[in-house]
Amino acid sequence: QVQLVESGGGLVQPGGSLRLSCAASGSILRINTMGWYRQAPGKQRELVASFKGGGLANYADSVKDRFTISRDTANNTVSLQMNNLKPEDTAVYYCNGVVINLWGVQRDTWGQGTLVTVSS
Repeated sequence: QVQLVESGGGLVQPGGSLRLSCAASGSILRINTMGWYRQAPGKQRELVASFKGGGLANYADSVKDRFTISRDTANNTVSLQMNNLKPEDTAVYYCNGVVINLWGVQRDTWGQGTLVTVSS
């Protein structure tokens, strides 16, 4: 069994910063990609940032130059530093990983989500 556990959400004022973290645990052989998605009320889940093959970071246009994704491959963690937050960043943020377990089975794995609220 593989789990992704997020932490770091909360309430922040516009212009503020938050850092989200996600740790993967369990029967992990390898994690091919890790990233962050978000879902605002009444909207579809969307990609925020992720690491694709080759270690290149990919960002949604709406968060470029404000958010930074980082990953510790050895410890199976991924973080998202969010600066200059805007009310439209309010959403539940989900960690995602394409995980290969010890038996060679690949699964698209999601965390439980952490709420980020940007409001004055």
